[in-house]
Amino acid sequence: MTDHDHIHFTDSAHAEVCETCQVHSSLLKLVNEQLPPEDQLYDLAELFKIFGDSTRIRILFVLFESEVCVCDLAEALHMTQSAISHQLAILKHSRLVKARRDGKQVFYSLADEHVRTIIAQGLDHVSE
Repeated sequence: MTDHDHIHFTDSAHAEVCETCQVHSSLLKLVNEQLPPEDQLYDLAELFKIFGDSTRIRILFVLFESEVCVCDLAEALHMTQSAISHQLAILKHSRLVKARRDGKQVFYSLADEHVRTIIAQGLDHVSE
């Protein structure tokens, strides 16, 4: 994480708190019934960490348009093939991209439509 990735809060950004503590048992029961298991929540948090890198986001945006090889990605993003390959390995391990070998080249694409949906909804959110 770089300095520009840190979120800075001002005093006005603090959340308001209840003036009196009143537990709503029926709501808590519903929440506890619907809350996914801890291991799934952990996996979800790990998935969102992958989206926390602007280089990986840029790679995913390129892959929105087309299946591409590492050479094309490196050229499109003005990065070395080694740097791109490192990020692709992380994305592949997280099942966000898939690879296909064609002779001496390896082509990457989005793993499925879920990836497109996650990115599109995130972009919608930050564009509001």
